[in-house]
Amino acid sequence: MEISFSDSVAFVAGGTGGLGRAVSLAFLSEGATVVVTYRKQEEFASLQASAGSLTAKLEGHLVDVTDEVAVASCIDAVASRHGKISALVNTVGAYAGGASVWDLDRATFDRLVALNLSSGYALAHAVLPGMLHQKRGSIVNVVAKAAVDHAAGASAYAASKAGALALMDSVAADVKGTGVRVNSILPSIIDTEVNRKAMPGANFALWPKPEDIAKVILFLCSDDAKVVHGAAISVYGDS
Repeated sequence: MEISFSDSVAFVAGGTGGLGRAVSLAFLSEGATVVVTYRKQEEFASLQASAGSLTAKLEGHLVDVTDEVAVASCIDAVASRHGKISALVNTVGAYAGGASVWDLDRATFDRLVALNLSSGYALAHAVLPGMLHQKRGSIVNVVAKAAVDHAAGASAYAASKAGALALMDSVAADVKGTGVRVNSILPSIIDTEVNRKAMPGANFALWPKPEDIAKVILFLCSDDAKVVHGAAISVYGDS
């Protein structure tokens, strides 16, 4: 099986983060033009450096993906410049845990809902009209194992991720038969620098690697996955 995105435009929200970076580089390596959103200029500069000779096919936008107006403006600009958006991958998310619901402050709850749930709505809302018009496209939303495994002390995180999964399930039903496919992936703890620092005593060998998850995402965005629609793919590794 050979996957090529040589004539594709991949929009990777959060494309400079731990997982997003791996997804962006994977798309670039398969020939795609890659557009990323980011929040820190230094992270985008680091991604550019890692892209090497492929930097010419990499484009970045400083965007808060919880801002529906800003997302719509960015998506419109990208579609106008490149003529299409072939794939949308949303890797944006945040975690906070360790507090029972009666100790959970509203600001934390709202932040997780915005990043884990509302971002997916804003991105899908903006990109789908164009994909429906071209009768082709793929959306992959990165959710989490917590969407189906609701642990104590993680009510806001679990609720926001479960909502994100339900949102994409419903969107998949909305676009059934249009040529646009929508899927979710459910990682457990991903082996990123941030997670290693947060849990220094963990066995990192059990965590799925960003590069391996990126391969799953590329498959889901490819024509080889044309029969995969409305799925929630578990990518737990050994954890």
